[in-house]
Amino acid sequence: MNVLFIYGLFEVKESALQHAPVFSLEIVRSLEIRPALTLTRQIMRKSHGTSLTMDADDKDDADRYRAPALDKGLDILELLAEQKDGLTRAEITKSLGRNASEMYRMLERLVARQYVVRSAAGDRYSLSLKLYALAHRHPPMNRLIAEALPLMQRFADAAEQSCHLVVYDRGNLLVIAQVDGPGTWGISVRLGSRVGLIDTGSGRVMLAFQSVEQRQQMLAEHTRVKGEVTIDRDALEQACERIRTAGFSQKDSQQTFGVTDVTFPIQGPAGQAIAVLTCPYLRRIDEYVAPTLEAATTLLRETVQALSMFREDVG
Repeated sequence: MNVLFIYGLFEVKESALQHAPVFSLEIVRSLEIRPALTLTRQIMRKSHGTSLTMDADDKDDADRYRAPALDKGLDILELLAEQKDGLTRAEITKSLGRNASEMYRMLERLVARQYVVRSAAGDRYSLSLKLYALAHRHPPMNRLIAEALPLMQRFADAAEQSCHLVVYDRGNLLVIAQVDGPGTWGISVRLGSRVGLIDTGSGRVMLAFQSVEQRQQMLAEHTRVKGEVTIDRDALEQACERIRTAGFSQKDSQQTFGVTDVTFPIQGPAGQAIAVLTCPYLRRIDEYVAPTLEAATTLLRETVQALSMFREDVG
């Protein structure tokens, strides 16, 4: 059979390719539609192994490194990033000009990989905080740790207490830095530990200094940690409101008797908590005179002010 491939002004007959057995009809069929010159050059490469120099325009036309599936996924993420209340699958399909079946498959994979979440009713899609968590594993987080550690050490030496730095991670908190106090006695949280979002001072401060939408997403992604104390959602909102008003949290630990957790947010440019710094304060009862809880609180406040990027307008 003499199959004719016609594209623009170029005609390539299958019979003309019979001298090159490595060049099959399937290869021709698999080629993306491109300008005729590009198509012809690809045929020549396949049949003769010829290395041809392409000018800049031809390289752009060839677009040889396209990854359509990846593009579709990124298009969805970028679209949802602009949507406060999420979108239905039909709205996503219409906005991106794609067909429904390919959007369905892509959304299912994004949900399975936890980059996108469904609403409680199951009819709307919105971004999860997984990208937020991934961003905090990126080198900028390493820079935060590098900046925080000297200041944390200075606090620990002055307050004679330990402190630890945590960030949000997949529904709870992750300890990314920890410094012990200089004394014989102290309490520390193991580096790399996952800390509860609901019943800890660190978690409540993290929640308090987020937008309503971000807080709801964090709570939706939350999973219980071992020993977690249950709290009513209304009570949690009230606690967050008190923390926002005070600017920090000071409360008895719900995990360890005799410990007072003092926690401040490290705030980004918009005032959101990008991390929180906690001192699990232990009061000495012997004759040694250690810095008081009030003194430690002041020192911790000064530490986070040096790390935060947010500055409230005065006057």
